[in-house]
Amino acid sequence: MENNKMIITRKIQLLIDSDDKEVIKQAKDQLYNWQWICFRSANMIMSHHFVQEQVKDFFYLTEEIKLKIADEKKEENGILKSSRQNTTYRVLSNHFKGQIPTNILSNLNNTLISYFNKEKAAYWKGEKSLRNYKKNIPLPFGSEVISKLGRTPDNKNFCFKLFQIPFRTYLGKDKSDKKIMLDRILNGTLKLCASHIQLDQGKVFLLAAIQIEKEQHQLDTSVIAEASLSIEHPVTVKIGSDEHTIGNKEEFLHRRLAIQAAIHRVKKAVAFNRGGHGTKRKKKCLEDYQHQEKRYVEYKLHVYSRKLIDLCVKHEAATLILVNQEQKEEIAKQDPFLLQNWSYYSLKDKINYKAEKAGIQVIVE
Repeated sequence: MENNKMIITRKIQLLIDSDDKEVIKQAKDQLYNWQWICFRSANMIMSHHFVQEQVKDFFYLTEEIKLKIADEKKEENGILKSSRQNTTYRVLSNHFKGQIPTNILSNLNNTLISYFNKEKAAYWKGEKSLRNYKKNIPLPFGSEVISKLGRTPDNKNFCFKLFQIPFRTYLGKDKSDKKIMLDRILNGTLKLCASHIQLDQGKVFLLAAIQIEKEQHQLDTSVIAEASLSIEHPVTVKIGSDEHTIGNKEEFLHRRLAIQAAIHRVKKAVAFNRGGHGTKRKKKCLEDYQHQEKRYVEYKLHVYSRKLIDLCVKHEAATLILVNQEQKEEIAKQDPFLLQNWSYYSLKDKINYKAEKAGIQVIVE
């Protein structure tokens, strides 16, 4: 059944599958050009749909202006030449036809309109601002444009063509499930959905969206787990008469503050580092420490969320309640120390993702 399935994303590094440096350069130049077009297109899509929603507020227009935002062929007073979804696609096509594959434009248009429709009520209430896209936007594409998916001769990686650009994966010593999932996609037991190509500092990554079946666990709807997230104990969970704490302040916060102190010391010493290649060489050690903090936090939050969901499964809890979470997030917004050092939103997202995969309902109070 469809409701027993979910979409997960795996980030996989890609290499241009060629030994010719000129071919590799041309392929990367083309990808960066497409990224620039996607950046411009994304902001155009959001702007056009925002104006279409707001056109009724343009009361200063003359009465001869028809105000029904609909296809003129389907509605008597319609002012559009096509459906609302197709209007922005035609705008993009007029601007960028021949410069970028239409599959990318079509997927970008569909995705952003979906986001807009979900969030537009919040726009009118002032709870959210219109999305603004940056130059590093990923390139969306449909899975149907991937061709010739197979294994590389060394049997350690996978190769395929995307818009006639040859790619191969670089899994290295990866110990996660990426290789297993790619194998299952190749065998047809898993389905690859619309995915993205991401460009990051000269590297190319595939953000593979894969449809999987949810885990099947024996859960009892009468059993409810109550979890509290805090900086003292990252997670405290109560299930019936059992109470468990996951992590502690010394383990998480003190280690993070130690890394931040190291970053502060390195910043002071940057001016005295040996140059040679401008600021890049001088700041390399600083960037290493900044990446170390990010990796450490991500790892610990994954561990905490995994242990929480494992406890829920062990006690057969079908519902997980995050107690007083909204109030804590409001307090954290006013406290600079909490805002900087406690990742409420990231931990909550990881809990939601793992709970959905396990078939556990999450309620945020």
